[in-house]
Amino acid sequence: MLEVSHISKTFNAGTVNEKRALSDLSLRLADGEFATIVGSNGAGKSTLFNAIAGVFYVDTGTITLDGRDITFLPSHKRSRRIGHLFQDPLKGTAPHMTIEENLAVAYLRSPEKHKPFRRVSRRDRDFFRDALAQLDMGLEDRMNTPVGLLSGGQRQALTLLMATMVTPELLLLDEHTAALDPVTADKVLALTRSVVSERSISCLMITHNMHQALELGTRTLMMDAGRIVLDVSGPERADMTVQGLLDAFAAKAGEAFDNDRVLLSTAEDREN
Repeated sequence: MLEVSHISKTFNAGTVNEKRALSDLSLRLADGEFATIVGSNGAGKSTLFNAIAGVFYVDTGTITLDGRDITFLPSHKRSRRIGHLFQDPLKGTAPHMTIEENLAVAYLRSPEKHKPFRRVSRRDRDFFRDALAQLDMGLEDRMNTPVGLLSGGQRQALTLLMATMVTPELLLLDEHTAALDPVTADKVLALTRSVVSERSISCLMITHNMHQALELGTRTLMMDAGRIVLDVSGPERADMTVQGLLDAFAAKAGEAFDNDRVLLSTAEDREN
C-alpha cells in the first residue's frame, strides 16, 4: 500500500521564482489498486510522481510504501520497488545498449538476482525472449539490436516490460502513451492494462484523456494547485460521464477546468 501523508513542496523558496508545487497533499492507494490522475498543466501531477519516486525530497509530510517509510530514501533505492514510465519514449532505456542488455539491467535489480559479477545466463535469455514475445512486436528476434534503433512505440513497450519484469510494489505511468501515434498508443495501453491486471500491481497513471481517466482502473483523481480536489470510485465513477467529471471538478475546485490539451482530446473523442 502507498500512503502519502500531508506532503508539500516549494521550489525556489524565498525568491521571485517561488512555486508551491504540492500543498498538504494526502493519498492512500491500496494494494493492487489502479487509479488514474487528471489535471491542468501545473496542477502538480508529475511533481507528485517525482516526489514518490525520490527525484527530490518533500519539504513536509511522509511517504510510506508497504509499511516502509521511504520519505528520505534515495531514488536509486526506491527504483527497486517503484517502476516509472515517462511521456518521452527516450527515457527509461539506454539507447546504445542492446535490448538484451537493457532487460538484463532491469532484471538483475531484483534483490534475488542482484549479485556481484553475475552474468546473464541462457535461462535468463530464454526468459527475456518469452517476455518480449508477449509484446507481439517481433523484438524477441532482435535482442542484439541497440534500443536507440527502435521506434517510439517499441521502446515504450520495452520500457513497460523493464519496469514490470521484476514486479514492482508500485507503478507510476506519467502520460506514457501521449507521444505515440493513436494505433501504437492503444497497443501500449492494452499491454499496460494486461500487465497491471495480471500482476495485481498498484498503479497510478497520469492521462490527459478524460475518457481513459474514467475507463481505466477503478478510481479517478483530479488535481489542482498541488492538491487532490476530487477522488471518485465505485458506483459514482461507474455512472460518471466526462461532463459530469468536469462539473464535479468545478464544484470542488471553485473554477472550471482549464486545459486546452485535455479539452481538445475530449472533443476529439466525441467526434470519433
